[in-house]
Amino acid sequence: MPNEIVPLAAFAMIPLLAIGVPIARAYARRIEKSSGAATVPPDVAARLERMEQSIDSIAVEIERISEGQRFTTKLLSDRTASERLPRADVGSGSQG
Repeated sequence: MPNEIVPLAAFAMIPLLAIGVPIARAYARRIEKSSGAATVPPDVAARLERMEQSIDSIAVEIERISEGQRFTTKLLSDRTASERLPRADVGSGSQG
C-alpha cells in the first residue's frame, strides 16, 4: 500500500497543476488590474517633480563640496609631506 501512494499522488498532481496554474494566473492578473487603476493627482505629481529637481541640485552641490574637500586635503597632505623632508642647507650655514 505505501508503495502505491507515491505514484497515485504524482498522477493526481498533474491535473491539479494543469487546472490550478491558469486559475492562479488569471486571479493574479485580476488583482494587478484592479490595483493599477490608482493614479497620482496632478498637484502631487508636480510637487514630486519639484522635489526631484531639488534633490538633484543638492546632490550636485554635495559633490562640489566633496571635490573641494578632497582638493584641500591633498594640498594639506602635500604641504606636511614637504615640511617633513630634510633641507639641504641645514648643516652648512655657519662654519666660521
